[in-house]
Amino acid sequence: GVENSVLGNDTNSKKALSAVINQELIIQFGLFMTLPAILESSVESGFLEAIWEFLVMQLQLSTVFYTFSMGTRVHFFGRTVLHGGAKYRQTGRNFVVQHTSFAENYRLYARSHFIKAIEFGLILMVYATYTPSAKVTFFYIDMSVTCWLLVLSWIFAPFLFNPSGFDWLKTVDDFDNFMNWIWHRGGIFAEATESWESWWYKEQHHLVTTSLWGKLLEIILNLRFFFFQYGIVYHLGISGQSGSVFFTAFKYVDVFTSLLALVPTGWGLISIAQVFQPLLRHTRLWDSVVSLARYYEIMFGVIVMGPVAVLSWMPGFQSMQTRILFNDAFSKGLQMFKIITHKKYVDIFTSLLAFIPTGWGLISIAQVFRPLLRHTRLWHSVDSVARFYEILFGVIVMAPVAALSWIPRFQPMQTMILFNDAFSKGLQMFKIITEKVHQKDV
Repeated sequence: GVENSVLGNDTNSKKALSAVINQELIIQFGLFMTLPAILESSVESGFLEAIWEFLVMQLQLSTVFYTFSMGTRVHFFGRTVLHGGAKYRQTGRNFVVQHTSFAENYRLYARSHFIKAIEFGLILMVYATYTPSAKVTFFYIDMSVTCWLLVLSWIFAPFLFNPSGFDWLKTVDDFDNFMNWIWHRGGIFAEATESWESWWYKEQHHLVTTSLWGKLLEIILNLRFFFFQYGIVYHLGISGQSGSVFFTAFKYVDVFTSLLALVPTGWGLISIAQVFQPLLRHTRLWDSVVSLARYYEIMFGVIVMGPVAVLSWMPGFQSMQTRILFNDAFSKGLQMFKIITHKKYVDIFTSLLAFIPTGWGLISIAQVFRPLLRHTRLWHSVDSVARFYEILFGVIVMAPVAALSWIPRFQPMQTMILFNDAFSKGLQMFKIITEKVHQKDV
């Protein structure tokens, strides 16, 4: 609503803003970014040769690699500034052609690139949905093309520069390895490469050793998820275009009712899983079903006992009920119920979009208070919810990779970009051999 309050409904102001941004984009790309690189090469090799080298650099995905490397520097530099404790992470210095598993890439780049890219992508989608100026296609492209380039680079770069990163068989094996790593029950005494829980504690170790100001700044930064939630709830489709405090608060009630509509779906999945209990009993999926069922039983108990306990504690509730039934408040309550029952179906998905980032914000804040919560039952809930969030992030990152792996001829195209013809043919022969071995094993 900030942009609407600034620009109002003045169409000329929006057109003027679009024109200014378009000129800025042309100057930014044409003069400040591409032109210096071309001029530097033209001094050495000539202008036409410089143009050709620049095009070859783009085809070799140099822009993607540079954007990804800058994300690595920004993440670790920011963490060092906030919490101190700079560390040296050993990396290889030789040219090694080896496929890196998805679990290894996730361990290395989840906090520095993947989660930030997902967060940035959600912000861009919300901006495209609710910002009036973004309704103009060219204006939105001008505003967000560099941002989407950053999102795609941070997600796809580890796979684009990974040999056989889009091979279908390796993708399936990588995802299975990732799920085994997530559900490994070795605890904190296992290696980070074997257990997700051990890796999770290692990733938040800087929050334990940081100062009081570092913890306070971490909490303040994580409050951005709550502002994100408020911005989405503010634009829900109920109560018209009113932005008053009352209707904004009522929109939160609508969000909770939308989420409540999804509760029977989860309970139905648990009931179906109980039918197949003999097949699922000794699998890791059954552990998830049991944990989810436990949370549902707690939720049902709170739903039943909560209102009864509150109403029993309130004095004079019977007389208050009598007054409500025989004045205008009852009719107004019926009008509120009518608004709730006629909300848009898209508000259900919008409610999920609002509360999923908020849940991650609560987990991030709980990690700051880990020394206080470590020996409480609440910490076990934080651990379990964080595990499901990691699975969600892994699926979001893995889904486009799997889709590209399924597309024919995409893997050979990646190999041609990364390596020369001789090595590309060698990888193709190795792929044929491994597929034959896999078919024999099956």
